[in-house]
Amino acid sequence: MESSVRKDTEDLISFIGRNPSAYHTVDSIRRDLLGCGFEELDERKRFSLRRGHSYLMVRNGSSIIAFRIPEGKASSYSIIAAHTDSPAFRLKPDPEISAAGLYTMLNTEGYGGMLMAPWLDRPLSIAGRIFERTEEGIREHLVDAGRPLVLIPNLAIHMNRKANEGIAYSAQKDMLPLFAEGTDKGRFTQLLSDLSGAGKDSILGYDLFLYSVAEGTIWGYGDEFFSAPRIDDTLCAYAAYRALRETPAGGTIPVIALFDNEETGSGSLQGALSDFLCNALSRIGISLGMDEEERMMAAASSRMISADNGHAVHPAHPEKADMTNRPCLNGGVLLKHSANQKYTTDGESGSYLKDMMIRHSIPFQEFANNSDIPGGSTLGNLSMQKISIPSADAGIAQLAMHSPYETAGVRDASALLSLFRVFLSR
Repeated sequence: MESSVRKDTEDLISFIGRNPSAYHTVDSIRRDLLGCGFEELDERKRFSLRRGHSYLMVRNGSSIIAFRIPEGKASSYSIIAAHTDSPAFRLKPDPEISAAGLYTMLNTEGYGGMLMAPWLDRPLSIAGRIFERTEEGIREHLVDAGRPLVLIPNLAIHMNRKANEGIAYSAQKDMLPLFAEGTDKGRFTQLLSDLSGAGKDSILGYDLFLYSVAEGTIWGYGDEFFSAPRIDDTLCAYAAYRALRETPAGGTIPVIALFDNEETGSGSLQGALSDFLCNALSRIGISLGMDEEERMMAAASSRMISADNGHAVHPAHPEKADMTNRPCLNGGVLLKHSANQKYTTDGESGSYLKDMMIRHSIPFQEFANNSDIPGGSTLGNLSMQKISIPSADAGIAQLAMHSPYETAGVRDASALLSLFRVFLSR
């Protein structure tokens, strides 16, 4: 394995480890791009864009759009859309629960469609954002406990002899994390104060999630696999941002649009169903002097990759995969197809990406769901409802999607990054 391929994955694993929530992911990308010369825009103010410059904008702390304006005239966009969120447990307001008169547990609810069992008996931490009331107004704090803090304990086999015959987990009963011994109230508020530096009485609210503290690792006989939390879809978001940071603009305006809330349907202020992307493209066009018809022409002349991962053939359950489209780990970029329009790839857009990958010697494979096992949708087909741009769905193949510890192929991560670099520089 080439050292550069392994380093791409090592850098990804490090990025995932440093960014345990969508808020951290977006803040990390924002700070890095600002350090690379990007300028931050405020949606509440008029845009004044200059050719040869690069820009970014953040919405509600968890979605980011960034782009470069070429020196010369550009009349179309090259867009990569991905998402920043992953399934997890979210803390409810007033979460402290007295348990059996002996312990304190925390009240949570599931965010997104997760595999619940792998969250059990695993050291977990808490990260997200906290809001404080100050004399100058409401202040936001990005926080990460950064240490094993809670755990969701399993019920011993002696108390549930049928545990290995399958369990229907109750999110409200079985999946609550143990936080502390004793039942004294107020310790969670004290934790929030310690994490944020805010006074306990000044804390107004929070968006906090549990996350696994397990570190990502490269493994396998030939170090060909890697596992980490939140591969879906931090891998695609990271590859998109890396490609934009490292690739000069070509004949189009390269754009990355990284949205929150894909795992819950994208119907939020900062989701793919919002006006974030269509407003951004419209305002770019206006600032560059395009009239309304020219902006429509630019959208019709553009290309988009909806970047999200798909399922590899499972080694123990190959029957769950499609009969002829059977992607494997390290088989290359995954091109995703769906007759029911869960993915945006069609014959034309898929052929466009295939031709690009063939010309640049980027390995790829194709994915379709088993016809009796409908798969999940992603963000590309949803963003099409706001602005229609020729698009294809691509990502990489992975195992254990929506587990707190997922698995993928080392060479695939590097292949996707190569595709994104070529695509944004076209």
